[in-house]
Amino acid sequence: MAFSLTAGSVYDFKLQSIDGKEIDFAAYKGKNLLIVNVASKCGYTPQYEDLQELHEKYGDKITILGFPANNFGGQEPGTNLQIADFCKANYGVTFQMFEKISVKGGDQHPLYKFLEEKTGKQPSWNFCKYLVKADGTVKFYASGVNPIEIVADL
Repeated sequence: MAFSLTAGSVYDFKLQSIDGKEIDFAAYKGKNLLIVNVASKCGYTPQYEDLQELHEKYGDKITILGFPANNFGGQEPGTNLQIADFCKANYGVTFQMFEKISVKGGDQHPLYKFLEEKTGKQPSWNFCKYLVKADGTVKFYASGVNPIEIVADL
């Protein structure tokens, strides 16, 4: 896995998609990104539906990036394949999903360290969101914020 611990921007990262392909974030340069830590067995799991709606209706304005994580209550116990199947079967997810990572703690992924450094906030539960605007500014949203509401901040 290639990434830089001293990334200058979110576009410096390269991560593995949920199906094992390397995704170079440089391809997202100039786009608004919504980075979300997701889980399949959470009270907020229905937000997958809202994220998919956001992707379908506003995909020209914002790119959704989902990061499964098992950091909160063991609510994402599945493998990457199980998670991908669940998302597709239950919510018709077609936005970009990535391999399961850790979003906090000693094994926190460097992408989430970067986002925490930019906002001063780390995920406090599943479905926390980071809006990375095309100009590089980053804003944090708590789990309870509906993804559709974020369109107003674009």
